[in-house]
Amino acid sequence: MEKLSRIRRAMQDTGREAILLTDEVNARYATGFSFTDGCVLITQKSAHLVTDSRYTEEAKANVSSAFLVVAPESRVFYVTEVLAGEGIRELYYEDLSLSCAAYRRMSEMYSVPLMPLGDMMQTLRMKKDKDELAAIAEAQSLTDRAYSHLLEVMTPSMTEIEVALELEFFMRRHGAEGVSFDTISVSGALSSLPHGRGMARPLQRGFLTVDFGAKVKGYCADMTRTVCIGRADDEMKRLYGTVLAAQEAGLSAIRAGASCRGVDNAARSLIEGAGYHGAFGHGLGHGVGMEVHEKPRLSPMAANERLEAGMVVTVEPGIYLEGRYGCRIEDMVAVTEDGYENFTQSSKEFVELFT
Repeated sequence: MEKLSRIRRAMQDTGREAILLTDEVNARYATGFSFTDGCVLITQKSAHLVTDSRYTEEAKANVSSAFLVVAPESRVFYVTEVLAGEGIRELYYEDLSLSCAAYRRMSEMYSVPLMPLGDMMQTLRMKKDKDELAAIAEAQSLTDRAYSHLLEVMTPSMTEIEVALELEFFMRRHGAEGVSFDTISVSGALSSLPHGRGMARPLQRGFLTVDFGAKVKGYCADMTRTVCIGRADDEMKRLYGTVLAAQEAGLSAIRAGASCRGVDNAARSLIEGAGYHGAFGHGLGHGVGMEVHEKPRLSPMAANERLEAGMVVTVEPGIYLEGRYGCRIEDMVAVTEDGYENFTQSSKEFVELFT
């Protein structure tokens, strides 16, 4: 009920009489129920989860009684009848996720004008309540355990793909409903690719970067750790130390009211000052929740965005030297009034393996 009340307050504040959620993530956010075929209709008077017989029994058992769970022959007719019965003159649709073709079909089927919803749902999802924070903490705890497991079982003959699979199997075996995103596992020269794809080749000497996360109760975790396969030279140690110092600088800048651009700059200026000009090409971080990339963003492009208590963001500086190697360290934290709470407990001590 709490999320439904938040949605209705946002609708009232912006003069929206009715919204139709067709995006699976937003529909789950509103109802707490995961389904892949249907929609959610919310007005100030009523709330409806509209689906088919594959989901109705489970939905009725798990969804708040504030939602009427229905499986009509015609979803369009059902929605139209609700709108007419409540005297609703406009229907707001999810323009950020709906395809042009789907919009054309909708505009032909509904008799009331369709209006773009914009980012109302994404904005609501930025600040997490205590249940959401608990789910994210659980997802990250499992992710930390997977990393510890990897360090125990990894061998120099494992392939990059096998490293990724070991992490994913552990998380699924211990309760994850899935992974937050495709696991990144890159070693040697491939570590200079921030979102590189692992290969079916034994681990290469040099940096190994793993970027991964478990999904629990619909909420994502996201962490990155970089270790060294074999012995590191002095420049690799300096690079790693610079990334770690940059992350600590970024973390230290986080608190409610802080400028998202300013938090990014706290880390970025340290990397630039160490002589790695242009080697940190992405933003410092991003929001995390039901999706692994959400609002807000910690970036030079963040304009006037500011952090608020209850937001969850990553802090993930990196240095990437084209054709040589790269390093990234990432934690996921909840913003508080005077700082942050770090969900990520895995050590960031520099590690050399198989020396």
